[in-house]
Amino acid sequence: MSAKIIDKLGLITLSGGKVAMVRSHNKTLFYIPGGKREQNETDQQALCREIDEELTLALLPETLRFYGEFTGLADGKQDGTQVRIRCYFADYQGAPQPAAELAWLGTQDFSRCSSTAVTILTQLKNDGLIE
Repeated sequence: MSAKIIDKLGLITLSGGKVAMVRSHNKTLFYIPGGKREQNETDQQALCREIDEELTLALLPETLRFYGEFTGLADGKQDGTQVRIRCYFADYQGAPQPAAELAWLGTQDFSRCSSTAVTILTQLKNDGLIE
């Protein structure tokens, strides 16, 4: 039996060598803002909806740029469930009004991040996009 995979979309927002990350009220680790795709949603539709729900930001759909797909163990799952997150850069209107806690994190913050977020931070550093 294969492990379950959670299909997610994420927004990479950079500022001052850091990445915007969020933490839900009932979680201990930070993760890339975004969320799960609903049935028949495209990446663009799911990401725009999730970022509006999570950060109250209106993404500009025409500015979405694919960054990469990352897979790792799902936070808080003990059964081997994996999360696959397709990450994008995008421009937006407004300022974030997070439904969860928002922090700007870098590679020195690995201990505060989900395993998949650590993988994404490592790739961003390797690509020279963060410190």
